[in-house]
Amino acid sequence: MRPLRERIVVKARAGWMGMGRGAGSTALGLFQILPVFLCIFPSVTSPCKILKCNSEFWAATSGTHHLGAEEAPEFCTALRAYAHCTRRTARTCRGDLAYHSAVHGIDDLMVQHNCSKDGPTSQPRLRTLPPGDSQERSDSPEICHYEKSFHKHSAAPNYTHCGLFGDPHLRTFTDTFQTCKVQGAWPLIDNNYLNVQVTNTPVLPGSSATATSKLTIIFKSFQECVDQKVYQAEMDELPAAFADGSKNGGDKHGANSLKITEKVSGQHIEIQAKYIGTTIVVRQVGRYLTFAVRMPEEVVNAVEDRDSQGLYLCLRGCPLNQQIDFQTFRSAQAAEGRTRRKGPSLQAPPEAFTYESATAKCREKLPVEDLYFQSCVFDLLTTGDVNFMLAAYYAFEDVKMLHSNKDKLHLYERTRDLAPGNAAPSGLPQSPPALWVALLCLSQCWLGLL
Repeated sequence: MRPLRERIVVKARAGWMGMGRGAGSTALGLFQILPVFLCIFPSVTSPCKILKCNSEFWAATSGTHHLGAEEAPEFCTALRAYAHCTRRTARTCRGDLAYHSAVHGIDDLMVQHNCSKDGPTSQPRLRTLPPGDSQERSDSPEICHYEKSFHKHSAAPNYTHCGLFGDPHLRTFTDTFQTCKVQGAWPLIDNNYLNVQVTNTPVLPGSSATATSKLTIIFKSFQECVDQKVYQAEMDELPAAFADGSKNGGDKHGANSLKITEKVSGQHIEIQAKYIGTTIVVRQVGRYLTFAVRMPEEVVNAVEDRDSQGLYLCLRGCPLNQQIDFQTFRSAQAAEGRTRRKGPSLQAPPEAFTYESATAKCREKLPVEDLYFQSCVFDLLTTGDVNFMLAAYYAFEDVKMLHSNKDKLHLYERTRDLAPGNAAPSGLPQSPPALWVALLCLSQCWLGLL
């Protein structure tokens, strides 16, 4: 029996070898194996940008399903652009299996389609939706619109909100507000319809302050509505498309019940998943990412194995050993001469905020002294980065847009302990959370290979 990684590479290679029938089959073969690399080799997007090259090639060739003689020059142009893109990222992709699979696949396709390596390499055209597809199709199944699928005599769905921003601060679906360490990869949402995972990295060397540097969202295939779609964002790269270059849910009748909209280029995108009544907002503020979601309670709790919900931060909150009591820290700062935070494990931030200057700065955007204001003060004192003030401001703006209960927009009280019923199951092994995420993702990917 071959080792797992070797079997994956063999399967990827076989996928490439079967892609000589046309541009449509090319895209299909490549992106059937793409989710495998997303799960098994998450490092392929940082700093290696091979997925970006894959997406551009798929977007350039996805409009055709049969390759005629008249289309061969256009396909060869797209292949040369693909090859050029891989060469640009070669230095950062050494040893990356997805990269080497793509390089070999390009060579195979060049031979199969008699493409010259010399010639035009125009930028791939972006995949656009046909006219009239800006909204859901008129024949879209009712099941692909969550609210419309409710019968008139049924009660309207209850919506809830979760958000993650700053150092990082977490507002759970139960309106519990926590400040957490959670360095590394952590799952925010894990239910029957989608998975959301964030990666948090230290803001300063030697600092306990972390912020979100990478975000992965997997929308699972759902009946006749959408195909499985993967969205990935990281520092300085906030795409306005899924990893395969598309902006909707695929080729099914209800494909436009899942759509990405770019609000501000490189800074703000919104994903509407109407088939599950969900809205997701992702922003880049400064160098780091923020996340906010509005989701029906029915979808929030749609988990087959409820014992695994201990890994679901938006529902369960951060583990006790990962929480930071910033209110105690705030009181200590005010009592100890209102000086910025220092300690043996922290490096001095680049800009020295005092407690007074931090509160004054945060009042510019957050006049109400709620937990968003307090988190802003905490972040300025621990990082010295004014972009964290903007992160708190935009997080509250997202709450105003997404939270269904306008009386609960501001939060003023928190405790370090989790709310009753929010403790992780005692029977769950105390292994590193990243390991559990990797095992879960690995099992899902392996099922896809069978």
